[in-house]
Amino acid sequence: MESIIELRHLKTLLALEETGSVSLAAQRVFLTQSALSHQIRTLENYYETPLFERKSNPLRFTPAGARLLKLARDLLPQVAAAERDMAQIIEGEAGELRLAVECHTCFDWLMPAMGEFRPLWPQVELDIVSGFQADPVGLLLSHRADLAIVSEAVPQAGITYRPLFAYGMVGICAPEHPLAAKEIWQAEDFAGETLITYPVPDDMLDLLRKILLPRGINPQRRHSELTIAIVQLVASRRGIAALPYWTVMPYLEKGYVVSRKITENGLQSELYAAMRSEDGDTGYLADFCQIVRDQGFATLPGLSILE
Repeated sequence: MESIIELRHLKTLLALEETGSVSLAAQRVFLTQSALSHQIRTLENYYETPLFERKSNPLRFTPAGARLLKLARDLLPQVAAAERDMAQIIEGEAGELRLAVECHTCFDWLMPAMGEFRPLWPQVELDIVSGFQADPVGLLLSHRADLAIVSEAVPQAGITYRPLFAYGMVGICAPEHPLAAKEIWQAEDFAGETLITYPVPDDMLDLLRKILLPRGINPQRRHSELTIAIVQLVASRRGIAALPYWTVMPYLEKGYVVSRKITENGLQSELYAAMRSEDGDTGYLADFCQIVRDQGFATLPGLSILE
């Protein structure tokens, strides 16, 4: 008997469980909210029963929805494993994946992703190109790296980009700092302040590249290699900083610093995986990118889909 249930339906149900929101689930599976709702209605009309309670917060599945959700949890990992096995059969299990990273805060999610990847591809040699890389794409073109984590998908011959995710940046200051009284920081609020950043070029800092420098604001700088050192300097009122929300959340909970939104629209940063175009269809590279996305959405707060 032919079933109405498709993999896309199961992926939608799993996204609903993980996000607790129809709108966020739609982003996760790259659908409009109306298209996702149509998928759910198709199943509900076929079975003549609701799959989740519309007005519940957080979202709650009905017994019928919970049964399909269990199927999604059981079946989708098996499908992913089969696809991985097919790639290994066709392309071979061995290879090399040397990572180049331009993001100082990447290791919060990169290390768990690497830990998940290794047992799935045991014959792929996984390594990180040592040190912070100011030109990770150049390392790809010179074959000194196989995948680079970058903040911009700048078109370049021979390079392919895969979107990973977008995330929110927040301004942080000491609780007693005058800027703590403002809920939203404008570009002008950074003028006259000491901005504590990683020691990287200005065009690699989204706050400067997207917000401050276009408005002619170039505050005094102080640099540190370590995120914890930046937070400590901010807590000691040596300056202010802009960092990913997921990075500073533990320090916000302890009251060491406070966070504030940067401009009314917020400051959003992006991450992409860059690779040589000739390697764009390599199975283990694609699988690593998927693991990074899945790990990020499962463990980091405040992420959004990057088209």
